[in-house]
Amino acid sequence: MTERRVRSGGRAARQAARASRLTPEVPFLTRRLAPFEILDEEGLELIEHNADTILEEIGVEITDHTGAIRLFAQAGAAVDGTRVRFPRGLARSIITAGAPATYTQHARNPGHTVEIGGPSTVFAPAYGSPFVRDLEGGRRYATIEDFRNFVKLAYVSPSLHHSGGTVCEPVDEPVPTRHLDMIDAHIRYSDKPFMGSVTAGTRAEDSVEMARIAFGGDLEGRTVLTSLINASSPLTWDGTMLAAAEVYARHNQASVFTPFILAGAMAPVTPAAVCTQVLAESMVGIAFSQLVNPGAPAVLGAFVSTMDMQSGAPTFGTPETALVMYAVAALARRLGVPFRTGGHLCASKIADAQAAYESSAVMQPTMLAGTNFVLHAAGWLEGGLTMGYEKFVLDADQLGAYRKIADGLDLSENGQGMAAFRENAPGVHYLGTQHTLDNFENAFWKSSIADANSYEQWAEEGSRDANTRAAARCKAMLSDYEAPPLDDAISDELAAYVVRRKAELPAGEY
Repeated sequence: MTERRVRSGGRAARQAARASRLTPEVPFLTRRLAPFEILDEEGLELIEHNADTILEEIGVEITDHTGAIRLFAQAGAAVDGTRVRFPRGLARSIITAGAPATYTQHARNPGHTVEIGGPSTVFAPAYGSPFVRDLEGGRRYATIEDFRNFVKLAYVSPSLHHSGGTVCEPVDEPVPTRHLDMIDAHIRYSDKPFMGSVTAGTRAEDSVEMARIAFGGDLEGRTVLTSLINASSPLTWDGTMLAAAEVYARHNQASVFTPFILAGAMAPVTPAAVCTQVLAESMVGIAFSQLVNPGAPAVLGAFVSTMDMQSGAPTFGTPETALVMYAVAALARRLGVPFRTGGHLCASKIADAQAAYESSAVMQPTMLAGTNFVLHAAGWLEGGLTMGYEKFVLDADQLGAYRKIADGLDLSENGQGMAAFRENAPGVHYLGTQHTLDNFENAFWKSSIADANSYEQWAEEGSRDANTRAAARCKAMLSDYEAPPLDDAISDELAAYVVRRKAELPAGEY
C-alpha cells in the first residue's frame, strides 16, 4: 500500500480553544434543563386531534411525484388525483413504527460527531441567503468565496457544532453545478458535520456520493448528512423536495421536514392553528421518509414567523412564534422524533439593536423549548435575505452563553460552594478565598466581543462599537484559519468527481 499524504493544520484548533475561554470544546450541547412546557396533556391531544382531522378531511397536495402518491396509497391513504388524505392516525403510526428518537450524524473528524435528539442541541449557521454584508463592502450578492469564508468561520467557532448547508447562495456559480462547489467547500474547509443539496434529486445523489468519497469510499450505514426539506405550505409537498428526501432516506441519511410558514399568509393567524398545520405537514414528510426506508433518521422542523398585517413583511422575535416553538417541541417529543426550530433570526438589515433584540427573543425560546437542531444559529439578517459577517461573529459569540444555560445549575460539591462559606467570615469579600482562586478562570461565561471596560479605557482604545469589534475578530479568524487534515487521495478523488460532474451537467444560467 502506498503511503498517503495528509494536509493538516493545528492553528485552527488552538484558536478555537482560546476562543472558548478555557472551557473545553464540546461537539454538541447536552441540556440539563427540563424543557419549558406551555400545554398540558389535554391541550397537546387537542392539537394532535386537529392535525389528524386536517389530514383526514382536507388532505395534502403531492405535486410532481407519483412515486410518493403510490407509496401513500399502498400504506392506506385515500388518493384523489394529487390530493392525498390520511385515515386518522395513519401518518403517526407509520412514523412511530420506525423513525428513531435520536441519531448520530458522523463528522469527518470523529471529535466533531454530533447526536441529534433527546437532550442534545446542535447549533448550525444560517442558510440560504443570496446576499452577504460586512462593514467594508456593505450589502452585495454572495460569491463562492463568501461561502468558503463562512464555512471557515463555522469551523473555527467552538460554539457552532455544524458546518450547515447553503450558508449563502454563491450566485457567481451556475445554478446546475453550484451545489458541487458548496459540498466540496464543506468537506475541504471543515471537518464538522454538514448538510446536502435539496434542490433536485440528482443534486442530493451528488451530495451522498461526495460524502461517500470524503468518508473513504464507504458510508457503512453511517448517517453523515442532515439536510433541509421544506414543505410548500399550506398543505403541499412538491416533487423537488420529495425527490431529495427520497434519495436521503434511501441512503439512510437524515432529513429535516420543515413547514416554512408566515402566519396569516401560509397558515391561519392564530398560534394554535399554526401548531396544528406544522404537525400535519411535517408528519406527511416524515411518514414519506419511513415508507421509503423504515428507520431512516428524520427531524420534525418548524420555521414559523409572524407578519406585519399592514405590509405583509415577515416579523421576528414576536411572542406568538415563541408560543409555537414551545408547543411544537412538545408535539415532536410525543411523536418520538428530534425537533428543529429557531436561531438568531431578525428582520433588521444590519447588526444593530433591533437585530440583537429580535435574535435574543428567538434564541431564548429555542433553547428553553428543548430544540435539538438549531438552523440559522449565526449570521441571519434581513429576514434571511442576507448573511452578515459581523452578525455571524456576534451570534457565534452569544451561542457560548447558551452552553452555560444548557448546563443548568451546578449542584456538585464545588458548585454548592460550602467550603467558601466556611472559609470566609461574615462581612469579608470572597476575592481571596481558595474557592474563588480555584474557579476564577472559568467561573463566568465571558463574551469575546463585548466591552465591559471603563468609559475612559473604551475611549482610549478607539471608541469601537460592537460591529467594529466583530469585524476585527472576523478578519483575525479568517487570517489565522488553517484547513483541517484531508487525505490527499480523498482530495484528488473529490476534485475529479466535481470536474466530471460539471462536464456532465448543463452549464445553465447564473
